[in-house]
Amino acid sequence: MTAYEPPGAQGAADAPHESGQDVAYDVVVLAGGAARRLGGADKPAVRVGGRALLDRVLAACADARSTVVVADPRPTARPVTWAREDPPGGGPVAALDAGLRHTTAERVVVLSADLPFLDDGTVRRLLAALHTSGADGALLTDADGRDQPLVAAYRASALRRELQALARGHDGLTGLPLRRLTGALGLTRVPDPVAAFDCDTWDDIATARARIREHGHVLDEWISAVKDELGIELDVDTKVLLDLARDAAHGVARPAAPLTTFLVGYAAARARGGEGGPEAVAEASRKAAALALRWAEEAAAKSDAAPDATPDSRPDAG
Repeated sequence: MTAYEPPGAQGAADAPHESGQDVAYDVVVLAGGAARRLGGADKPAVRVGGRALLDRVLAACADARSTVVVADPRPTARPVTWAREDPPGGGPVAALDAGLRHTTAERVVVLSADLPFLDDGTVRRLLAALHTSGADGALLTDADGRDQPLVAAYRASALRRELQALARGHDGLTGLPLRRLTGALGLTRVPDPVAAFDCDTWDDIATARARIREHGHVLDEWISAVKDELGIELDVDTKVLLDLARDAAHGVARPAAPLTTFLVGYAAARARGGEGGPEAVAEASRKAAALALRWAEEAAAKSDAAPDATPDSRPDAG
């Protein structure tokens, strides 16, 4: 099918750069499936790296203009709009249609709720591919080269057009497989076996949990989990903090490392009337590191200045 370019799709408000940056887009997350291969478990709430799968997906699209989750409402790490297909459990096509009704942007990122390794960079790559290709949609392919239509960016006008055609031809959308929708769209593909990894089984969950600790980004994963847990959005230079902890441990005492980094965070939070940001963290870290260095220098100076013998102070000395 020839790729469809909706009229006015490249208007000033929505016009993207080729890098995918600064693109106005909405997100529809499908999170209401039955999870039969997980024994009916509440899959969006299953935790990988200490965070619910749904929250991990929501973190990857935090800059969306609006975020719609098609499922029954539940607590999430950030506010979203809730939607539900009628009847519930009507399948991915009906769910996508229900979510799309709450969006207004011409570009819509469509995601499943079980993508532990999705990140904002992947979302931007999909949006950039959608723009440069002129296609109806840009989707990821997995390690076996299979299309992943629930990790994709689409033109909303193309989705609405095909959803309307399907509804007319099948007396509704309930129960239709997703390929009936995507098969009618002009698509471009973005290979990414890591970001496309989804969790359909408990073996998949175990693999994801192991990979979190093995793929070389365990500190980034941990910091992201802590920030979600504490409701913090601050981005900091972790190398600066790790260097500070090292200096405090070596120059003062080992327990000084965690205590010093805590105090730096507290000082940064109080900076500028409670509006301290990454710059405040960097400044507090610089001051604390300089203090630790002075402590280390004093200890070294004291050792170097120690006399070889104690002077004789007896009254009759000499």
